[in-house]
Amino acid sequence: MNNNDILVSLDIGTTKIKVIIGEVLNDSLNIIGVGSAKSNGMKKGAIVDIDQTVQSIRNAVEQAERMVGMQIERVVVGINGSHIQLQPCHGVVAVQSEDREIRDEDIYRVIDGAQVISIPPEREIIDVIPKQFIVDGLDEITDPRGMIGVRLEMEGTIITCSKTVLHNILKCVERANLQIADICLQPLAAGTVALSRDEMNMGVALINIGGGCSTVSVFENDHLASTSVIPLGGDNITKDLSIGMRTTSEEAEDVKRNYGHAFYNNAQEDETFEVSVIGSNSKQTFNQLQIADMIEARLEEIFAFAEREIRRMGYGELPGGFVLTGGTMAMPGVLELAQDMFHTSVRIAIPDYIGVREPQFTAGVGILQFAYRNAKIQGKELFPSVMMPEHEQRPKRTKKQTAPNEPKEKKKKESTIANLFKNFFD
Repeated sequence: MNNNDILVSLDIGTTKIKVIIGEVLNDSLNIIGVGSAKSNGMKKGAIVDIDQTVQSIRNAVEQAERMVGMQIERVVVGINGSHIQLQPCHGVVAVQSEDREIRDEDIYRVIDGAQVISIPPEREIIDVIPKQFIVDGLDEITDPRGMIGVRLEMEGTIITCSKTVLHNILKCVERANLQIADICLQPLAAGTVALSRDEMNMGVALINIGGGCSTVSVFENDHLASTSVIPLGGDNITKDLSIGMRTTSEEAEDVKRNYGHAFYNNAQEDETFEVSVIGSNSKQTFNQLQIADMIEARLEEIFAFAEREIRRMGYGELPGGFVLTGGTMAMPGVLELAQDMFHTSVRIAIPDYIGVREPQFTAGVGILQFAYRNAKIQGKELFPSVMMPEHEQRPKRTKKQTAPNEPKEKKKKESTIANLFKNFFD
C-alpha cells in the first residue's frame, strides 16, 4: 500500500466527529479505516468550545489510526453552516503555449482569474467549483487539457464562508496536530455520494438531517444551485423525549436509538421499555407508540421547514423528488413519514462501502470522493495524508526533504490553504 494513494476526511458534526480513511486506486475508492467519537464542544453545527472539540477530533483520529496502523498527518475538512454563500464567477485567459495546447498552467490561471472579485472583508473564499470550460466559444467542456485553442474561459461557482467560523475550525484541526489538505463544502460532498447523475440533472432536493442542524440543498443541471441550514435536528427529538418522559438526555438518546419509530401508524404498542424518572429512583414504563407520537411531531416540523426553505430558494416542483440522509435517517419509519408528507418520490441515501453503510457517513465518504475529483481538475496536491510505519516510510521522507526545488504549480495551488494559515496563525 502506497501512502500516495490514501486520503483522510474529517466530518465535524454536532453529535459525532467522523474520520474516514480511503484508498484511491485507478479512480475508485476503498474505505480502509473509520474513526468515530462523541462530539463535545459543538452546538447546532457551530463550535462553542475549542478545547473539547480538539479532544473529540483527537479521539476520532486515534480510533481510525488504530484500525489501519498508520499516523494521520493531513485531512480534508468538511465545512457547513448558514454562513456559506455561493456566487457565480467567470474567468478568461489566453492559452500560453506556442502550439496552442491547453495545459495545467492555463487551467490554474483561468481558475485564479475567476477569483478576482470583490468580497466583503469578513468573508473568505474556500473553493471555486468549475461548472464548465469554454474553448474558443465551444462550451460544456468538463476538462479541456490537451485540447487546442486560443481563448480559455471558465464558468463556475465561488464558495465563500465567514472568516470567524473558518478560523475556529482551522484552529481546532491545527491544535489536534493535523494539517489541512483541503476544505470541502459538505452539501457538495454529500451530493457526490447520495445523488445519481440523472437526479442532479433533473433537479433534486438533498436533506441531510444531523444531530444539531439539517442542511437543505437543491441540485439542478448537474450542479449545486442553492444550500441552506435549519437549526433543527436529531438533538431536538432527544430533548422532546427527555421532557416528555421526564428522564435524562442520555437515557432519552438510548430510547430514541433502540425503540424510536418515526411513523406513528406503524409503531408497535406492545414494544415496551422502562426509563428512570429524573430526580428520583422510580422507573416508568412507556411503549413505542407513545414516543412515536413525539418523534413524528418533531420530524414533521423539520420536513415542513425544509419544504419552506426549498420554496424560498425559488423551487416548487422538483422532478427528482427528495433524497434524505444523515444520522437521524437510521430510525425506522422516517421514509414512510417523508413519503406521507411530500407526496413525491423520496428515498434514503446510504454509502455503498463496507464499514460505512450508514446514513451518518454520507458526508464523510463524499468529502473523499469530491476532494479527489476536484483536486484532479484544479491540480491541488492532497497526498500524502498519512505516514506509514517507520521502517517503510523513512527513505520516502528523507527523499522528500532533500528535494531542492518543488514544481512551481504545486506551490501555487497549495497557496490558498497556506494563506489561510498565514492569515490566522502567523
